[in-house]
Amino acid sequence: MVPLFLFLWLMIAPPSIAVAAAPSLAQPGCQDYCGNVSIPYPFGIGSNNCYLDQRYAVTCNQSFHPPRPYLASLSLEVLEVSLTIQTITVNNPVVTDCRSSTSNEVLMTSNGLEGTPYLISDVNNKFTVLGCGNAILGSDGMVIAGCSSLCNQNSTTQVSGCYGIKCCETTIPFYLNMYSVSVATQGDCLSGFLAAEYWIQGYNISDPLFSVESIDMVPVVLQWTFEEVDIPGCMGDTYNTSYPLPGNTSITTWSCECGWAEEGNPYLANGCQDTIGLAWLKVTYFNLFRVLLVVEECANCKGQCSSGKNGSLVCLTRPNKSSKKEVILGHTELDLGHFFWISAGVSISMGALFLIIGIFWLYKTVLRIKNKKRKEKFFKRNGGLLLQQQTSVDKGSVEKTHFSAKELEKATDNFNENRILGRGGQGTVYKGMLTDGRIVAVKKSKIVDESQLEQFINEVVILSQLNHRNVVKLLGCCLETEVPLLVYEFISNGTLFKHIHDQSNEFPLSWEMHLRIATEVGGALAYLHSSTSIPIYHRDIKSTNILLDDKYRAKVSDFGTSRSIAIDQTHLTTLVKGTFGYLDPEYFQSSQFTEKSDVYSFGVVLVELLTGKKPISMTRTGEQRSLATHFLLSEEENRLFEIFDPRVLKEGTKEELMAVANLARRCLNLSGKNRPTMKEVATELEGIGRSNNQSSTVQSNFQEVACAGGAESVVLSDGNSTSMELKFYNSITSSSDGQPLLCNTI
Repeated sequence: MVPLFLFLWLMIAPPSIAVAAAPSLAQPGCQDYCGNVSIPYPFGIGSNNCYLDQRYAVTCNQSFHPPRPYLASLSLEVLEVSLTIQTITVNNPVVTDCRSSTSNEVLMTSNGLEGTPYLISDVNNKFTVLGCGNAILGSDGMVIAGCSSLCNQNSTTQVSGCYGIKCCETTIPFYLNMYSVSVATQGDCLSGFLAAEYWIQGYNISDPLFSVESIDMVPVVLQWTFEEVDIPGCMGDTYNTSYPLPGNTSITTWSCECGWAEEGNPYLANGCQDTIGLAWLKVTYFNLFRVLLVVEECANCKGQCSSGKNGSLVCLTRPNKSSKKEVILGHTELDLGHFFWISAGVSISMGALFLIIGIFWLYKTVLRIKNKKRKEKFFKRNGGLLLQQQTSVDKGSVEKTHFSAKELEKATDNFNENRILGRGGQGTVYKGMLTDGRIVAVKKSKIVDESQLEQFINEVVILSQLNHRNVVKLLGCCLETEVPLLVYEFISNGTLFKHIHDQSNEFPLSWEMHLRIATEVGGALAYLHSSTSIPIYHRDIKSTNILLDDKYRAKVSDFGTSRSIAIDQTHLTTLVKGTFGYLDPEYFQSSQFTEKSDVYSFGVVLVELLTGKKPISMTRTGEQRSLATHFLLSEEENRLFEIFDPRVLKEGTKEELMAVANLARRCLNLSGKNRPTMKEVATELEGIGRSNNQSSTVQSNFQEVACAGGAESVVLSDGNSTSMELKFYNSITSSSDGQPLLCNTI
């Protein structure tokens, strides 16, 4: 009965402890609040030991009521500090332009966040434009985002938030430590800035009484970073995270977190405490081990074990017995005592084992139910029910729509950094291997706006049905994670951009391959526009979204911004999205995307193939920073051959080059109605490709006999007769011994 009693006592005895109060988050002896704002360490107010270093010093301005904290290193008001997600929200001034056109550099340029541990968070902030017009966000000489707000003087909606009328907002692709904003107003005043994602919801922008000039401060969320040497005294678990930066770079930051069932400030000594009422578990384990130790002691006791103070067990020594009988009885009692305590020890040990197993089973059950509910929540939020509804109509059209999160985590080695193939505005792409041995590309999307779920799922279904040899195949998706995961076929030879612009490429593409790739991409876009059951606009055609497989065949990829339209519909009216350098100027001005907008972007890709130059270059001046403008001006000045890639000039004929250049010029026409359709473009490229093949066949029968003085005599032979022909050339390439090697036909 005693072992059972002890076991029940361990199970039901109430712990004689009090739940600890919430610990202070500041250094001991330091001010932990300024007004209503908590200032946790590594930030601090007061002397040097209150903060990690001067970059984290905070001053408390008592002239306000209540007092306001300011980050001393940036002179910005602190609104909130979060140890959990390692962010600090500050109040940042806004610059408003009230002229017809200007280019203002605002907030945190070269002397802003550079050299500090702070980055502007791409997760918690949005690029916001107030007023009427267009704004471009740049960083370190690169254009990274743009936004266009429409004017509607008759709008009287009373709904708060930003919906494209007198205001627009868009996500940013990277963490930033500096940025600049260029604006083009279409009204009285225009302001472009970065602000916390939640900020705009408090304003009714379309209210006629709303004034852009009235907004002088906005909250901005900064991510503060640590090097590993900054957290030597971490009292919890350390983690490292990589944040993407512009230019395909990243920064690794370290953080510290309290352990399970603890909270507080892990950067302080004894900063992590049990404050959620789970201390009874520790007390139970302590009592259990104490009883087991006492039982072991009583097993070796040469007398009786009895209750002592505070319920403890003590061994009472028996006096020696002189008679034989008493000795025997005493010996018998001693054996019974050993048997009793051995039984008690075994019973308690078994009870403790079952208790631990029961707690572990209960924990795993609760965790399993929690994970299941969490997956169901993400599945519904990411549009899973809508996907099931749409795929149930035509189950045979999708090879495999849904992958499990566990399957994709295993395929990508838990999304290992070493598996990253590339990062973009829509998400990060990882290389993975499925259980059946297929190599795939897994795209981890950014958080999907719930208002766009229907379009997102619609695109998943449509792309799952596409079957074109020059379109990357979408194998399926996973919606039971926090952000959607898309699974594509893996394309091994990287992007067309890399093959065009990487000078260290060991296998440069020939002109014939350039022409074939252009033809394949044109055919794929014509298929999307004209041959699918519902026309699809890609909306982000660029050389980085054109992949090359192991045989250097083109594959159009990244349909993250693509949209399908009704057959009788001529355009989409949307907030401006795309990549500068490829963006249709007509779309940028009107916010109306048509099939001819894809044609314009494809025209820029054609010029890239001809010239080998990047679509935006800071080395060119003025308007000619844009490759499209540079190309058109060069054509007007009759100096196209000066900007063509030397390899293209060497391998292509003048007729072919001029045919492709003329096609590119028509695609880049500023008026969309004067551009050809993608079907016409594809047909024309196929014709140029066929003439290229015929020309190669004829030239293989030519026997070069002389090439000097700007002319070449060639003998034409078809096996039965011969004839002599004289051809003239505009350039001659000679070998070291003076003999001609290549002549370019005029």
